[in-house]
Amino acid sequence: MKYFFRTVYLSLLLISGCGTSIKYSGNPIFPGWYADPEGIIFNRQYWIYPTYSAPYKDQVFMDAFSSKDLIKWEKHERIIDTAVIKWANIAMWAPSIIEHGKQYYLFFSANDIQSDSQHGGIGVAVAGKPDGPFRDYLGKPLIDKFHNGAQPIDQFVFKDSDNQIYLIYGGWRHCNIAKLKHDFTGFESLDDGTVFREITPEGYVEGPFMFIRNGMYYFMWSEGGWTGPNYSVAYAISDTPFGPFKRIGKILQQDPTIATGAGHHSVIHVPGVDKYYIVYHRRPLGQKDRNSRVVCIDIMEFNEDGTIKPVIITEKGVPGQRKK
Repeated sequence: MKYFFRTVYLSLLLISGCGTSIKYSGNPIFPGWYADPEGIIFNRQYWIYPTYSAPYKDQVFMDAFSSKDLIKWEKHERIIDTAVIKWANIAMWAPSIIEHGKQYYLFFSANDIQSDSQHGGIGVAVAGKPDGPFRDYLGKPLIDKFHNGAQPIDQFVFKDSDNQIYLIYGGWRHCNIAKLKHDFTGFESLDDGTVFREITPEGYVEGPFMFIRNGMYYFMWSEGGWTGPNYSVAYAISDTPFGPFKRIGKILQQDPTIATGAGHHSVIHVPGVDKYYIVYHRRPLGQKDRNSRVVCIDIMEFNEDGTIKPVIITEKGVPGQRKK
């Protein structure tokens, strides 16, 4: 009989939540002013590569953060800086990373060029470990010109299901996709003979991201002004990485009771299960400086028809999740 009552007692504890001790990441997930985070899984660990959010003259290096459970984050300082990227002078930002041939390639923007006559654009660095140190791979920008009106910034490196790797990038309300050479030294022509194909959807401003789910290509981007409260994320779906991409709607935006300016995101998919996290930056309430941005994480879910549910931004973040 005592075993019966013990079982009932434990069941009631679980139902009421009193017997549980679920830990959450909290938002922001680590301290400091950071933005434009790329989340990814390497070696059974979660990694986040953000922009160091500061005035352009000070934004000359990048840190990375790793976690085994989404709760405790280890900071890896200065995995790259302008001391090793000789052509970069100011404003390194929006990192995107991929493992390729047992090396780690980090793509980044630098110098915030405003015309073809200025030196800078999108660069690439390489390291033998995800925490670097990264060294300049080409000794010059990978893209240093405006193509189809796209400012060479906000790059995302995307591996297709056939293992072909593309670079998707662009500011100034234009977005291009380009087919990377296997060694990442440049680009190959697409089937139509062009190198940079524009895939800009309605409302696009910057910050592209793409992933595949159930054979469909989800293309996401940031809208609004990055310094204002209307910064947000919208998306489209297509059956190819080239589109066409028809805007479906916003899925991430501010909650004026929690934070403003929620945007420039990435998505972490936990392999083997239909579990997705959206990693993004936002501006804490009361902060007016344009660089006062923090990195946060929340759950991203889907409707039965494959569309994305609007993300609820939270202060508690996500429950701990060890990568097996």
